[in-house]
Amino acid sequence: MKELIDMLHAGGYSCVIANGDRTRTFTRRGVADLYDLLVQEPDFLHGASVADKVIGKAAASLMVLGGVHEVYTHIISRPALRLLQEAGVAVSCDEVVDHIINRDRTGWCPLEQASRDLHSAKEIFPVIETFIANQRKNA
Repeated sequence: MKELIDMLHAGGYSCVIANGDRTRTFTRRGVADLYDLLVQEPDFLHGASVADKVIGKAAASLMVLGGVHEVYTHIISRPALRLLQEAGVAVSCDEVVDHIINRDRTGWCPLEQASRDLHSAKEIFPVIETFIANQRKNA
């Protein structure tokens, strides 16, 4: 995990994922990379180790659905931490916050807000799907 954390910080990546002898780096903000991996290459997430800058409830749900083994993050929301721990994912972090804030720092992250009252990764997935579809349609 230390190697992934070092890569995350040194490379300026948003996320670094390793599974077996394969390590991949990602740069997009938000959950798009995790979502695409889960939908297109679910085997890569299963049993993987993940180092991510920020993990909110939506990202955590994608990791749970993907079968991620362990996670490091700089910042994690309490709901995300709870979701990962309940799924048996080993979590290490630098800071736990009540919720993830949006990029403008003016309020809640939209997906954190949208998943606020949902309790399982399966419940959260359709919310993420709709969010990603809308983002891509408006891009």
